[in-house]
Amino acid sequence: MISGILSAGCRYRAVQSRDGGDSTMADTVLYDVTDGLATVTLNRPDAMNAMNTEAKVALRDILQEAAADPAVRAVLLTATGRAFCVGQDLKEHIGLLAEDRKTGTGHTMNTVREHYNPIVTALAGMAKPVVAGVNGVAAGAGAGFALAADYRVVADTASFNTSFAGVALTADSGMSWTLPRLIGHGRAADLLLFPRSVSAQEAHELGIANKVVPADELADEAAAVARRLAEGATAAYAAIKESLAFGAGRTLAETLEKEDELQVRAGASEDHHRAVEAFVKKEKPVFLGR
Repeated sequence: MISGILSAGCRYRAVQSRDGGDSTMADTVLYDVTDGLATVTLNRPDAMNAMNTEAKVALRDILQEAAADPAVRAVLLTATGRAFCVGQDLKEHIGLLAEDRKTGTGHTMNTVREHYNPIVTALAGMAKPVVAGVNGVAAGAGAGFALAADYRVVADTASFNTSFAGVALTADSGMSWTLPRLIGHGRAADLLLFPRSVSAQEAHELGIANKVVPADELADEAAAVARRLAEGATAAYAAIKESLAFGAGRTLAETLEKEDELQVRAGASEDHHRAVEAFVKKEKPVFLGR
């Protein structure tokens, strides 16, 4: 259940606990929209932002709302506490596995289709830029969420770990698609087969982290990057995302055709015409996202 408080220029929503009580800072996912920037904050710091069912449902629904909301021009995904997200909540998971054994069902792993896949689809597929502000360890599905973003600002104390093979699982949350595209097949296989902690500096060298900043500057820097995107040519950014996703599995000839289609659309946009006029006048363009 979601409750909302509306005010001029800002909208705040927090996902309530299952008991239906008032929204508090203990809520699993926080959501704020200010001046076109949606900030989505994982908020289970005592559990290192592990994803229990409540958090997965909340994150999925909020990201889908942000993707569909025309008032949202960019999204920042970040977290509270010392971790970004350590993936599946194994304390909940072991109880669900026990219930599966008792009932002879396999419902537990339906979470991939019902939760993780839609979360990653929203992050990677929404027609607006997504920034991950990685404040701490990102492991398993948590690493997958960060990799599905378009840009990663990472605290110098943060780390990444694929984790899956360590608990006898294969990759999910899109990691078998995103990781090799970021660092190559061989390195991706290495990190998936032999899970280990990858420091922020190594993540930057590998191409996982776009920018590494001191931990005490992470919140401000990630927000600044996301705000810059929210104020930019968001219609063009959507086309860039579409082009990159298309080209990942197509031939050069097919990609050139797609680029032509998207460039014709971008060239006809109001933002393009305003930007050219501003350039000629030596003024700073104001982008409207259309």
